[in-house]
Amino acid sequence: MIFAAKKLPRDVKPEAVFACNELDLGEVNVYGFDYDYTLACYKPSLDDLLYELGRTNLINKFKYPKAIADLKYIPNFAVRGLHYDIEKGLLLKLDSFLQIQLGSVYRGLSPVSDEEVLELYKNRIIPIAYVEGTKNSAQVDTLDYVFGPLGVKTKMVQLADLFSVPEMLLLCQVAEFFRAHSLDYHPEILFHDVKTAVQGAHPIMHKIVAENVTEYLECNPNIRRYFQHLASNGKKLFLVTNSPFHFVDKGMRYIVGNDWKDFFDVTIVQARKPKFFTDESRPIRLYDTVSRTQLWDRVTRLEKGKIYFEGTINQLQDMTGWKGHQVLYFGDHPYSDLADVTLQHGWRTGAIISELDHEIKTLNDESFKKDVNWLQMLTQLIEDCQDREGKEAEATLQQWMQERDMLSQRTKTVFNKQFGSVFRTYQNPSYFSRRLFRFADIYTSSISNLMHYSASHTFYPRRGVMPHEYTSLFV
Repeated sequence: MIFAAKKLPRDVKPEAVFACNELDLGEVNVYGFDYDYTLACYKPSLDDLLYELGRTNLINKFKYPKAIADLKYIPNFAVRGLHYDIEKGLLLKLDSFLQIQLGSVYRGLSPVSDEEVLELYKNRIIPIAYVEGTKNSAQVDTLDYVFGPLGVKTKMVQLADLFSVPEMLLLCQVAEFFRAHSLDYHPEILFHDVKTAVQGAHPIMHKIVAENVTEYLECNPNIRRYFQHLASNGKKLFLVTNSPFHFVDKGMRYIVGNDWKDFFDVTIVQARKPKFFTDESRPIRLYDTVSRTQLWDRVTRLEKGKIYFEGTINQLQDMTGWKGHQVLYFGDHPYSDLADVTLQHGWRTGAIISELDHEIKTLNDESFKKDVNWLQMLTQLIEDCQDREGKEAEATLQQWMQERDMLSQRTKTVFNKQFGSVFRTYQNPSYFSRRLFRFADIYTSSISNLMHYSASHTFYPRRGVMPHEYTSLFV
C-alpha cells in the first residue's frame, strides 16, 4: 500500500475564535462577563502566590510539619481539567469516554505504573457514578468537591479552573513528602485540608494582588477597545463575578481605566456562582463601596453605576428583561460559569481558555505537524494490514505498533510532560474538552480576540467527520 505525501495544514491563528455551535452575534444584544481569568488574566506569579499562601496555611492552621515550608512551586506540573481520586489519592486524566489516560496517573509526584492503575481500577474505563456521582449528570458542582449534583457524594473530583492548578501541585507535593518520610496520611483528609488551605488564602491573595496589580495582572488595552466597540453598536454589558468589589475595582482600573463602571449596565460582585445560577431565593443587595458591606434595603431595579451583591439569575433576568439567546455570557469555568446558563436559561456562552496560546503554538510547530501526520497514516496502515498472516507481516505490524506508541507519547509530552494537552488524551478529546464543547458555543484565548469580528458576525462550527463518513488522514 502506497500513501501519497500529505500537505501539512496551515497554521492555526492564535487570536481566532472557535465555534462549537453556530452563533449569530447579530442576535446578541447583551454581553455578560466573569472577571477572574476572563477579563482579568493573571501572570504566573499568581500561581506562586496562591501556592505559598496555601502552604503557609497548612503549617499554621492545620499544623502540618514545618518542613513542608521548604517545598517550592514547580511550574507546569499540572494542567487544568485533571481528576483527583479522593479515595485512592491519585491525580489522573480522563478522556471523553471516561477512560484513564495511562502514563498520566500520579501518586504525589511519582507516576503510577499502568499495571498498578489497572489493578486498582480493574478497568481502563471509570464508571460514570464514580466520576460524577449520579447517572445522567450534566454538571458537577466543582465548588463543593466531594458532592456532585443533587448532593450525591462522588469519589472523584475534577479540578476545572486555573485557580486549582497550584492547589493540585501542593496536594501532590505534600503527599510525596508524607510518603518520602513514611508518614501515614488519609488521601481524602489531605485533599480537604489542601483545598481549604488554598481557598482560605483567597482573601489574603485578593489584598496582595489589589496592592500590587502590575505584578500579578496582565495589561490588555484591547479590552477597553472591545467594550467601546460593543457600546458603539448599542450593546448592553454586565459583570457577574464571585470576587469582592475592592479586588475587582483595582484590577479593572488597571485593565480598563478609572471609568470602568461606566461600561456596565449591571455590576454584581460576590455572586456565589454557580449558586447564583441555581438558587431561587437569595436576595440581591446594593453594595456600599465605602463601608464595604451590603445594604439591606430591597432592590427593585438595577441601575448603571451601582454595585450589587449576591442575588440570583432570576432576579437579574426579571429586572432587566435580558433572557435567552439575546444574552452572551463569557467565563473561564465550564461548570460554574457556563453550564447552568446554557442548560437552564438558554443563554449563549463563550469560554475564555488562556491555555490556547500554548496549545496553538505547539500545534503550529512543523515537527509536531509532521509527527501527527505520520501518526495518522501509520494508524491507517496498522488498521488496513492487521489481519495479514505470516511471520514477516506480524513482525512488521509489531514494529509499526511500537512506532505508533512512541509517536503518541511524543505528541503528548510536547504539551505537558506529565499530562499532555488540556484538550486531548492520546487520541480522544479529554473529559475537559467534552464538557467545554457541550457548554460553550464559542471559545478563544482572550476576550479581546472578539475585536477581530463585527457585531453581526456569525460563527460556524466546523463540519466534523463522523467515523462512518469520508476518511481523512489528518485531523
